[in-house]
Amino acid sequence: MTETHARAANTVLHELVQSVLTNPALRAKAEIALVGEVLGATDWRSGPGDDGAVVTTVTTATTATTAGASVIACGEALWPPFVRADPRGAGFAAVLTNVNDLAAMGAEPLGIVDTVVGTQAVARQALAGMREAAELLDVPIIGGHLTIHDGEPAISAFGIGSTPAPLSVTNARAGQSLVVAAALDGTMRPDFPFFPAFQNRGAHCAGDVRVLPALAAEGIVVAAKDISMAGLAGSLAMLLEPGGHGVTVDVAAVPTPAGVPLTWWFNCFPSYGFLLCVPPGRESRCIEAFTQRDLAASVVGTLDDSGEFAMRLDGARESVLRLDEYRVTGLSR
Repeated sequence: MTETHARAANTVLHELVQSVLTNPALRAKAEIALVGEVLGATDWRSGPGDDGAVVTTVTTATTATTAGASVIACGEALWPPFVRADPRGAGFAAVLTNVNDLAAMGAEPLGIVDTVVGTQAVARQALAGMREAAELLDVPIIGGHLTIHDGEPAISAFGIGSTPAPLSVTNARAGQSLVVAAALDGTMRPDFPFFPAFQNRGAHCAGDVRVLPALAAEGIVVAAKDISMAGLAGSLAMLLEPGGHGVTVDVAAVPTPAGVPLTWWFNCFPSYGFLLCVPPGRESRCIEAFTQRDLAASVVGTLDDSGEFAMRLDGARESVLRLDEYRVTGLSR
C-alpha cells in the first residue's frame, strides 16, 4: 500500500467513525437506561435488552399450547417527525419494524396490533401504510386502537411471534463470527435516513423475513439484532453491550449498496438488515441461506472479549468506542 493510499484509508475511516459517534440516533439510545432505573433488574430473557421479550408457554389442562414453545412480543413507537411528515410511510414502518424485531428473535410473525392517534386523514394514511406492509410481509393485523383528534399524531404497533429457538444477545460469545445480512436493492430516502429495499424486493419480502427463524431453528444463528434507527454501527454497539464483547469490523467486507456513502449506510435504517452471531464452522450455511434469495451477506469480524468496537479499512484501524467508557443503552447483565 502506498503512503497516499494509506492516508486516504485513514481519512475515510476517521470520517466514518466520526459520523457514527455524532449520529443522534445512537446518542438517543442512552435514554433507554430509564427503563432499568424505573423497572429494576431484568433476567435478560424476558426483559429489556433484546429486540423482543420471550414468554415461554406451558401445557395445562385448559390449553393445547405446546410445552416449551416460546412466544415473542415486541413493540415500536414511530419517530414523531416521521409520523408528521409521512403518516403512510410511518404506518408501513410500524409493521415493518415489528416484523424485523421478531425475525431478530428467531420468530415467525403471527400478528400485529396497532395504535393510531391523529386526524381522520392522518389515520387513514397510517392504516393504509400498515395494510400495505402487512400484505407484503404476510402478517395479519389482528387488532388495535384508534383515537381521532386534531393534535399531534402518534403511531405505535406491537408484534407477536412464535419460535422454538429464541435468539438472544445472551448467546453471544467470543469466537463467534459476526455476519451482516442486508437487502441492497433500493434507494436511500432523501429526507430521512431510511433505505427502503422492499420497493424492489416486492413479493420476496415475506420469505426474506422468515430466513432468520429457519436459521435459528437449525442453530446456525444464535444471536441477532436488526439494524434499526441507530444504524449498522449503533445497532452493533447495542448487540455487544450486554456481554461486554468487542469486535473489529472489516468495513470493506460489509455489504453496501452501490452509490451510497459509507457514512450514510452505517447510520441509516435499512428496511432489511441484520447483525448475526454465528458459531465457528457454520458461516457458509448462514451466508448461503441469504444469497439463495439474492440477499447480501458476509462475515465482517469475529467477536472477542475486549469490550472495544473498532473498524478497519485497507490496513487502517480506528476505535469507535469502548464499552467500559461509553454508555450505549445503559442496560447490562
